[in-house]
Formats: sequence, structure tokens, C-alpha cells
Amino acid sequence: MPVQEPMDDGQSVAGAAMAAVDASGVVTGWTPGAARLLGYQRDEVVGRAARTLLAGQLPPAALRSLKRQEEWRGRLLLRHRRGHAVGAEVAAAPMGSDWAVVAEEPGTPLAEWALDQMPAVFGVYDHEKRLIGSSAEGRRVMGVPEQEVIGLRVVEFSPGRRSEKLEEMMDRVMETGERMTAETFTQAPGETRAHAWSVYLYPLKDPAGHVRGVSVAALDTTSQYKARKRLSLVNTAGVRIGTTLDVVRTAEELTEVVIGQFADFASVDLLDAVLDEATNAGPRAPGPVILRRAAQDSVLDGAPETSVSPGQPDRYPEESPMARALVTGRASCHWIEDDDVQEWLRANPQHARSAHAFGIHSLIVVPLRARGTTLGLAQFLRHRTPDPFDPDDLILAEEITARVALSIDNALRYTRERNTALTLQRSMLPQRTPRQAAVTVASRYLPADARVGVGGDWFDVIPLSGTRVALVVGDVVGHGIQASATMGRLRTAVRTLADVDMPPDELLTHLDDLVLRLDREEHPDGAGGGTGDGEDGEHADAGNIGATCVYAVYDPVARHCTIARAGHPAPVIVRPDGAVEVPALPAGPPLGLGGLPFESAELDLPDGSMIALFTDGLIGAGKHDRVPEDDLAVGAARLAAALTDGPSASLDDVCDHVMRSMLPDTPADDVALLLAHANGLDISRVSTWELPPDPAMVAHARKLTTEQLAQWGLEEMAFVTELVVSELVTNAIRYARAPIQLRLINDTSLICEVSDASSTAPHLRRARVYDEGGRGLLLVAQLTARWGTRHTLRGKTIWTEQLLPSS
Repeated sequence: MPVQEPMDDGQSVAGAAMAAVDASGVVTGWTPGAARLLGYQRDEVVGRAARTLLAGQLPPAALRSLKRQEEWRGRLLLRHRRGHAVGAEVAAAPMGSDWAVVAEEPGTPLAEWALDQMPAVFGVYDHEKRLIGSSAEGRRVMGVPEQEVIGLRVVEFSPGRRSEKLEEMMDRVMETGERMTAETFTQAPGETRAHAWSVYLYPLKDPAGHVRGVSVAALDTTSQYKARKRLSLVNTAGVRIGTTLDVVRTAEELTEVVIGQFADFASVDLLDAVLDEATNAGPRAPGPVILRRAAQDSVLDGAPETSVSPGQPDRYPEESPMARALVTGRASCHWIEDDDVQEWLRANPQHARSAHAFGIHSLIVVPLRARGTTLGLAQFLRHRTPDPFDPDDLILAEEITARVALSIDNALRYTRERNTALTLQRSMLPQRTPRQAAVTVASRYLPADARVGVGGDWFDVIPLSGTRVALVVGDVVGHGIQASATMGRLRTAVRTLADVDMPPDELLTHLDDLVLRLDREEHPDGAGGGTGDGEDGEHADAGNIGATCVYAVYDPVARHCTIARAGHPAPVIVRPDGAVEVPALPAGPPLGLGGLPFESAELDLPDGSMIALFTDGLIGAGKHDRVPEDDLAVGAARLAAALTDGPSASLDDVCDHVMRSMLPDTPADDVALLLAHANGLDISRVSTWELPPDPAMVAHARKLTTEQLAQWGLEEMAFVTELVVSELVTNAIRYARAPIQLRLINDTSLICEVSDASSTAPHLRRARVYDEGGRGLLLVAQLTARWGTRHTLRGKTIWTEQLLPSS
């Protein structure tokens, strides 16, 4: 638009857009104002027909005035030198035979000022998509003067795909007459960095409703764009940070989330004590506080900005921003030129060279604190991103690192609990299985993946009377210290009940009662469930404490195995000829249901047979909850193959092969495996006699004992053994019922057993001075290493053990 120059009388002729036209319609005069309005210089227009300057037809009123030689005023569309139309208010007055024409652009100075001073990118384009006007902000963003772009299309003064897309949108607006919007992030020619823009296109219509052009307005929405990015980053951090209970992995997740989205380089340094606790490295020697790099990442491959690698220490001077953040617990944002940063760089030439080489211009330092404890430090650097960190970025960094610090602290707390549970569990498991002539055993225990937690799996090998041995494997539902503690109580109970020599089914019944009592103790108000009779006489639901167990007793003399299980997978048996069998045992309910029976099954176990007892974590690897029966069957088949296709040098080798074959690196559940190789006792080391219930047979029993000991080369044990046999046979004849049996077993100890048909168990008592009896069992207890009673389906057996001379 022309700027009219003031004169003393109001306006100069030179400043006005004036032209002189002769009677034949040829331009004879042209002022600088006219040149500014239409772009033609004087020598370009003088002498040419005035009608070539029109962008449309003259109105009828103007034609009538020309014919009548009368003055006329009205609006005309003039043709600019660049080809676009310019609307103007025109006044034509006759001057003799010529005409004087004065033109001025419509509008008031306020409208002109508003367009020119609009604080937004604004442009008006005609129907040919040529620019006919723009705001000063638009010209600044484009980086070109207005006179150089007026009359040009967007692709002419700003070539590129984005300009082509904008013109495509203009075409659709002019075709449809509908508004359009778009969002873009780009660097304009007049800007030093990219900005986010919201672009609005709307049609310009004449009074008749015809689209004559299009207007384009673009608002700088960089602030809103950054705010959305920050919010998106917070949401991403909430999803991706803290997915594990591993301290180092949590630190890595932070660096992975912020790189490219927030920072060009990020690192997490943790205190030595934190990493030592997380990795269970044990306490270090006293010394200065040192931070060790836990994780780092960069937009550049290999993170060349730093010389510190993960796991290495990094020291910060007391006056550095990093040390100050650790002491004060406050985050800070810095320019690289800040005095304290420069002082730190001067003390660290290697860091200074890196900052200069990569153009690091700003950094944020945030202490990692959770629940009042300082854990370490997070640093964020920018060198490829041109925008420096600002106060909003500092708030965002504090929010993200607070989440990281809490996740790290949770991981540390979990690690403490897991280590405690592991220590507790391992202390309750047998450190080494006792040497048994009946079986050769090997075992493995593997804790679950750290994300799941320590469970309650256990195994045990328990010596029983008569050279028999009990093999037990159990699994407590749940994970953590509570599961480990429950496992310890159940294992203790199994050992106690095994010492009483209960049959497997009866032992599991007592163990079931114990689980119910434990549940009632933990939930006395019934909130945890428990089992009992309700008003309708039916059992209530089971409690929260539950467990499974398999209990097997192997007798090397009879060469058979009695097994009962409580909701536990059946063992796998490998026969001496290599045949594999999964015996069809009564399943039995899991422990803790109450009121349901358990059943035992007896299996022949020839010499050289191998029996494998295990928890479901071995054959249901990867599953966190109870494994379905179908999956157990598949897992048992895999286990059977692993038991036979591996090395056979030793049971330890078989155990290792099974664990490698069956399990991933980090199993989802605890795994316990117990392998036992059956070693039947040589018949020459066992002597059995049936004795009639006649007191005279006591002397005969002593004679048989002496002769047998002589055959075994144990003559020096004859005196004590005769006394023991005499007392036990006498009691059986006097107080019990036939049949009566005497058995001697020469194993790792000398075992003497007297069986009868009575179920009444003897007990020790202290005889008074004048009592005639009551001293037999006391004498037996003092002469032997151990003694006891075990009940059978046909009565009971009193047994004693004496240490062999070689022992």
C-alpha cells in the first residue's frame, strides 16, 4: 500500500497515485505514488493504453461519466505489474480534453496498521495464489522484503515440499470454499531454528459469494508443542521406567527415555553403597564418597561425550554443581559458560575438551532422592539440540528423576527382602544330604527370577529306622519372606513327623492340619479363609496358606518305595534298563484344604533305579501360577527325556543336564530337583527270625544273635546286642501278641528290630528302688545310639541302632 507523503496543504502530488490520460485513452502522465501502487515505472506505462491497467471492466456509471465529460468516483480493480489485481478507490476528473485520474487503496490507516503490525504470520493470496499482502511478522519469518515477494507464489519465494503442500491446500480451499487447518514443525527462512506452527487457510469471497482468493494465517505454537512433548515424555516415563526390580536396568530405562526426546546425553551415577547393595557385593572399605556410573546414553553412537564407562567411578569437586546438588538435594540448570561450570571444567581437562569438542551448551543436574535418602545423581546435556534447557525443562527433569529414584529405592528394598528370603531359605534347606547306604542322592535348587521373588520350594532327605530313607519335595504357594518362613515350618514339621515313622499318607494328613492351623493363626478373624464347618455343614473355602508336597519312603531291604502326594507332580522313575515311568499315583488334595483323604501307593524299586522328585517350576518353566495338568504331563515327558539322554557318569551330572535342558536362564518360579539312586541292601547283611511267644525263646534269640554277629565279624558287639535283644524279645513275649519277629541289619550301624502284632507303644519310665521291672527300655536307651518305635499295618516295631566299631 502506498504511503502518502504529507505536505503543508495536506498531501503532495508526487506522493499521490496519479495518472494523466488523453482523450484517446493513452497514459500521458505517471507519478511515483502510482508506481508504488501498481509497480510500473513511468517509462514503462506512459504511452500505453490505460485500459491495460484495468483488471476488470469499467462500471457503466464510469462509462457514462466519461461520455458526458463528468467527474466520477468509484472502486476499480487495477492490474499490478506482477499480474495480480489491486483494489483501489479511483477519482477521474476532466482537464480540458485530457483526464486526471487519482487512485488510493481503500481502508483507513487503522486497518493498514492492523495488517502490518499483526503479531502473526498472515498473507493474502489472489485466485492465482499470488501474494498481494502480508503482515510484518510474516515478512520477518520469511526473511525477505515485501516488494520482493508481492505478486509471487509461495513455491516461487520459498521452494520446497512444504510450500507445494500449502499450495495444494490453497487449491482445495478455493475449490470447496471450506476452511482448512494444519500443524507443522519447520524452520522458516528467516528463523534460526525450527518452530511449531498452526496454519489456518480460509477463502476470501466477494459479496456474491464467489471465492476470489485465500488467506493464510500461521500461529507460532512452539510453547504449546513443547508442553505437549513434555507431557508425552512424562507419560512415556511412567510406562517405561521402573518395569523391573533391577537398579541398573532402572537407570538405563531413564537414559533410554530421555535421549532424543529431552537431552542429547544423559547419565545416572549412583553412590557406591547403593550399587553394592543392589548387586549384593558386600560392604566396602571406608573411604571418600564416590559415584559410579550406572547407565548412560547419547544421540551419538558410543556416547563419546564422556570418558566414564558404566561401572567406573566419577569424582566431582566440592564446589561443582554436581557435588552441590548432592549436598543440598536441589536440582539446577546451567549454561556451559556459568562460572561454577567453568571452574569444574578447569579442574577436569578431559571433560572440558569434550564439552568444547561436542559443543555442549547447557546441562541439568538432578539429585536422586527417595524417602529422604540420597541415592545418586542424574545429568542431562544438550549439544545437538539448539534450544538450551529452560526452567520448564528443569521441572520436567525433576519429575522424571523422582520417579526413577522411587523405582531404584523400591528395587533396593526388594533386593534386601529377596536376599533375606534367600538366606532364610538356603539356611533351611539341607546344606548337604546325609550319607545313606540305601540311596545316592543329588539335588539342585534355583531361585526364581528377581521380578517374581523367592518362593517356598524345599527338599529333604531324612534317614529313617531300618535303613529306610524318606525323600520329600514341597512347594509353598506364594513368594517372599512369608513363603520362606512357611516353608521352614513345614520342613521342620515333616522331619518331626518322619522321626515318629508315620506312613506317608498319615504324615500328609498331619501336615494338612498344620497348614490349616497356620492359616487360622495368621487370620484369626477369618479374613484369610481357613477351613471349617459352616452353618450348612459344608467346608468353607481354603485359606491363603497353601502348599503341595510329595513324600516317599524307600526300603532297601524290601526294595520297594511307598509314596503319597498332596497336589504335587508325581515323581519320574528311570528303571535299570532305561525305561522311564511316571507312576499313576493318587493325586491327593493340596495341603490346606482340610477334610480330604490322602492315599499311599507302593512301587517296586529294583537296584539301580533312579527316582526324580521335583517342584512344578521345573516342568512348568515360564509360568507364574499353578501349572495345568496337561502342561504338567508335557513337562514330565520332557523331564523323562532329559533324565535319559544326558550324561550318566554321576547324579550331579544328570542334575546339571536336566537343569540346562528344562529351564530358561531366569526361571519364572523356584525350582527344586532331588534325584535318588536306589541301592538295595545285600541279603547277606540282613537276618530275620520268626519267634514263637514262648519265654524260653529269649535264650534262643540271644544265641542266634551271637552266631550272626560272629559271621559278620562283630563279636565285640555281642555282649551289648545280647542284652538289647533279650530285653526287646522279653517285652514282646510278655506284653504283645504273635507273630513276633527278630531282625538284625548290618548297615552303616547295627540295627536290631523286634516286631509284634500289638499296636501299643512302649515308653520309658523311671523305676523305683523296690520295683521288680521297668528298667528294660531305660537300659536299652543307655546301651544304644538311638531307639524308637514305628507302627505298621500289622502292629509295631521296636528298633535300636548301635555304632559299628569302625565308626
